[in-house]
Amino acid sequence: MAYLSRTVDRELDELLPLASAIALDGPKGVGKTATAQRRADAAWFLDDPAQREVAAADFDLGSAPPGTVLLDEWQLLPQVWDSVRRQVDAGAPPGRYLLTGSATPTARGDTHSGAGRILSLRMRPMGLHERGAVLPSVSLSRVLAGEAGRVEGHTGFSLVDYASAIIGSGLPGIMGAAPRLRRALLDAYILRVIDRELPGIGHDVRRPETLRRWLAAYAAASSCSTAYSRLLDATTAGDGSQPAKTTTIAYRDHLSALWLLDPVPGWTPANNPIGRLRQAPKHQLADPALAARLLGLSEAALLGPAGAHMAGPLFESLATLGVRVLAQAAQATVSHLRLAGGGREVDLVVEGGDGRIVGVEVKLAPAVSEADVRHLLWLRDQFPDRVVDLMVVTTGATAYRRSDGVAVVPLALLGD
Repeated sequence: MAYLSRTVDRELDELLPLASAIALDGPKGVGKTATAQRRADAAWFLDDPAQREVAAADFDLGSAPPGTVLLDEWQLLPQVWDSVRRQVDAGAPPGRYLLTGSATPTARGDTHSGAGRILSLRMRPMGLHERGAVLPSVSLSRVLAGEAGRVEGHTGFSLVDYASAIIGSGLPGIMGAAPRLRRALLDAYILRVIDRELPGIGHDVRRPETLRRWLAAYAAASSCSTAYSRLLDATTAGDGSQPAKTTTIAYRDHLSALWLLDPVPGWTPANNPIGRLRQAPKHQLADPALAARLLGLSEAALLGPAGAHMAGPLFESLATLGVRVLAQAAQATVSHLRLAGGGREVDLVVEGGDGRIVGVEVKLAPAVSEADVRHLLWLRDQFPDRVVDLMVVTTGATAYRRSDGVAVVPLALLGD
């Protein structure tokens, strides 16, 4: 499969000449190695026992060749992280080290965070705009800069196409596979996380089926801020047994360390004039396809009565994935807003480093009504000096701007 350019490529091109060490963080199979190899002069693959042994005997990395060195799957030899940190302290030149791994540096508890020395860059599964099936016409970075002005574009992407994109996965090694193989690969991915990845960071899963049930409950709560206690209630076997709360908290923490959970935090604006904001995160798995697979949902099920209740939440998952990839490149954060009691909600709040805000609603429908924009208009009223644009992401065919200033943008048309 030919390499598809990623939004993070642009970030790497900007940062590699400036930073001595960059870690590409993200879940297994997201494409970190392929992306990093395009910029590396040499690579040490630490899943190779022979190369791992060499690296283990060379704490100072003195045998590393010149140029940019890729240290792939560093978490299999955690001392490498500390080795790189020390080399940065000693004056390593810009672009010297690239690290790729599928766990946070502190997942094992015996590794320095690398704060101030190793720049961490998040890499997520491919957003719709990165998959090569669409040609975006609306730039999120320009919207965030307040430069979007006229919004236009047309797409033939249909509801069936969006369902295919949800089921199809944004993991490069999976998304091009035939349906039966893709299902098997997603099942194997989930099994590998339970059987190998979690034990690899020191968490032995005593009851794998219980963890899978908890993951399915988490998947069913996609795009919702359901309390973890309610997820616990849903994690019940046929005999009514339920895991302990401490057990499921460990699931959450360890799966987050592996980047498999990717919750959207509640928005906490500075000088908050609103009050009563709920801070609970919206639940998201790293890839909507994993959520669909955990729930046993096919493309046909999403479009029919069996899975229609999850079509909206998983479409929001797909949109959230793309917005987060794009926002990161624009040096912005993504949160959600919900007042206590649910009186006001905004699906996504994109906030730039300069305090500019774009409010985003996600709607599984081609048309937009007054009711769909009322919370966005309320947000603008609350922050008139900071909200630079408002947007409803839809499944429609045409991008346009409403008379009230809200941009209506089909997800297929939203890009860099």
